[in-house]
Amino acid sequence: MRLSVELTPALEAQLAAVAARLNVSAEDLAAAALRDLLAQREADFQAAAGRVLEKNRELYRRLA
Repeated sequence: MRLSVELTPALEAQLAAVAARLNVSAEDLAAAALRDLLAQREADFQAAAGRVLEKNRELYRRLA
């Protein structure tokens, strides 16, 4: 999928500076940042779900 995002001049400059420092294209850096954001949300959800399941394990056992 191709995605178009409009950045403010300040954000564009920041993205370009970080990309240059990392020696990657701004597009590759933005894509990597998006992948990291989406992966982190999944990890956060999994951790929260695990805590809820562990906390209520005995209750679920009794209800089964």
